[in-house]
Amino acid sequence: MKPIQIDLVQQWLDKFINQTVYIHVETTNGAYASHLDEKAYNVGAYVRNVQITYNQAKIVGEGNAYRIGLKTNNGWIYAEGLTDWTIHEGSKILLAGHDREGRLMVALQISETPFDY
Repeated sequence: MKPIQIDLVQQWLDKFINQTVYIHVETTNGAYASHLDEKAYNVGAYVRNVQITYNQAKIVGEGNAYRIGLKTNNGWIYAEGLTDWTIHEGSKILLAGHDREGRLMVALQISETPFDY
């Protein structure tokens, strides 16, 4: 993965507008929280291979963390804290947010085909 380049990511997001796509959205502080503070709660969300069609996509942010919003007919999906991205298998956009130690904190992935398990 490489640091997000806002213009290139926006171009890729726009390629999927008005298409049925599969998304993967994940947030986690994993076991990190309880390892650093025994009173902390582990939190996370995981959504994989849900089909959506979005009609607008926007990436915003400056510096080292970005937010992406996908507008559907029924509402919004967004991921915040994204730092890195890559194109996988030629057509899947994979975005992730890593903390200072490189641990995954958030992921957003978009594909025309289902993600492998």
